[in-house]
Amino acid sequence: MRYVPLLAIPFALYNAFAFLIFANSEVDFREAVMFTVPIVSGATFSLTVSATIILMALLLLGFEVVKAARIGAGSLVDHMLAIVLFIAFLLEFLLVREAATNTFVILMAIALVDLICGFAVSLKTASRDVHFET
Repeated sequence: MRYVPLLAIPFALYNAFAFLIFANSEVDFREAVMFTVPIVSGATFSLTVSATIILMALLLLGFEVVKAARIGAGSLVDHMLAIVLFIAFLLEFLLVREAATNTFVILMAIALVDLICGFAVSLKTASRDVHFET
């Protein structure tokens, strides 16, 4: 369970909202307002479901980068699952009508950044761990 990519959570939430919660609704879930707050400037700030999922994905991306810094046999499994998750994002984007949205593309880009950063951090950390005896 500890090797499961955290970005699977926003992926699952997006699909839950798209296919289960708002499946037959006339309201687009991405524009559904979670709450509204008046701001001192006189404007009102509204947080949508879409923005909430993206914010959660960005927060989880930070945890994923920290996870990538640890060295061990599990890091390889973690990277492989991150690849599988990105492929799932890509295939769903290409093949499912409900995934052809700006929100989903941003989530897919976050998964790609996680994949690239995970490999970069792991390679840098692993290069520090190599010792040559002369």
